[in-house]
Amino acid sequence: MLFKRKDFIQLGALASASIMMPKFLHALGSTNQQMVPKGNRVLIVLQMSGGNDGLNTVIPFRNDIYYQNRPKLAIDKKDAISITDEVGLHKELSSFANLYQEGNMSILNNVGYPNPDRSHFRSMDIWHTAADSKEYLTTGWLGRYLDAQCHGCNKPTQALELDDTLSLSMKGAYEKGIAFKDAYRLYNTSQAKYFKALNAAHQEQHAEAPVDYLYKTMTETINSAEYIFKQTKVCPAKGDYPKSDLGNSFKTIASLVLSDINTKVYYVSIGSFDTHVGQQDKQQRLFKEMNEAIDAFTKDMKANNRFEDVLLMTFSEFGRRVAANASGGTDHGTANNMFLIGGGLKQKGLLNPMPDLSDLQDGDLKYKIDFKNVYATVLNNWLGADYKTILGKEYSLMNFV
Repeated sequence: MLFKRKDFIQLGALASASIMMPKFLHALGSTNQQMVPKGNRVLIVLQMSGGNDGLNTVIPFRNDIYYQNRPKLAIDKKDAISITDEVGLHKELSSFANLYQEGNMSILNNVGYPNPDRSHFRSMDIWHTAADSKEYLTTGWLGRYLDAQCHGCNKPTQALELDDTLSLSMKGAYEKGIAFKDAYRLYNTSQAKYFKALNAAHQEQHAEAPVDYLYKTMTETINSAEYIFKQTKVCPAKGDYPKSDLGNSFKTIASLVLSDINTKVYYVSIGSFDTHVGQQDKQQRLFKEMNEAIDAFTKDMKANNRFEDVLLMTFSEFGRRVAANASGGTDHGTANNMFLIGGGLKQKGLLNPMPDLSDLQDGDLKYKIDFKNVYATVLNNWLGADYKTILGKEYSLMNFV
């Protein structure tokens, strides 16, 4: 069979668009799982792309400096949801407030890293790779988790990203996650007669290495796409999920968690939180979408007795400056807050002090917690992995899980 340029392009499109990985996890049919942590614990990472304004998320409504720096943008106490005598959440985060009061949500303040970078791309790379600010890595922290934990796992689906492309955080040196937006669309594409016929024809011919590689990737894509799609049907999510992109993503995640698929890590994003102009409306809209999706998901997990097996962690590449700008928004800042949600938290509530607005660095918050300490804790205490091998250095473990 003659391999035409058009065939090569279409085959490459399936391989890259469906899974975005040059090498699948090994041994699709293997049953060797001894390195996968025991139990059914899963980690869900929610990326708040664009640099969310943490001060208008977790609101210090008793702090005069907050109001002095944001005469029009600051949120009044009466418009916030109080969680303590001094702190409130944005009014669109009602489900977060409920989780907080139930003891199922923790908040970390002042999370960042030394010598912060205010570039979206560079700072996101730092968070994705767990690199120092002057260090450039080509593998992500979760990708390296796959390298360390998932060699020889029985299905190449240990890490799934609900998106059309795979983020750097999910790319290891040898193993990588799978990216897909919709399980049915991935399955339907992989089952197209054209690709089936192309794959069958390849078994009967010798091909050059690049073509062989694409065929191998296509075969593994077809098998994994079918597995993922079937697992979403084993125990479909029945909660009242919103029809938003994030709602659909969490509905898919719920159906996979409930199916006991072997996935340990889920990754999903919402954005953009780059609110230089008109911040109030933008942040409110994004928080509403986020609140509704997580509300449906957490209720679904509780109803099915799986909430204790789930840890949901949010992050944004940086926070915003303390002072509002002249355009009804905020500019790129540094340290920020993180939400930790789940039924298995060991520490609850505000885990550390709110930002000290009287002690700034060039108008920005000073970080107090290196985000790599959070990663180390999640890897070590939740996923049961050797964080030193994955992160390459020793960090201080925390006690939230």
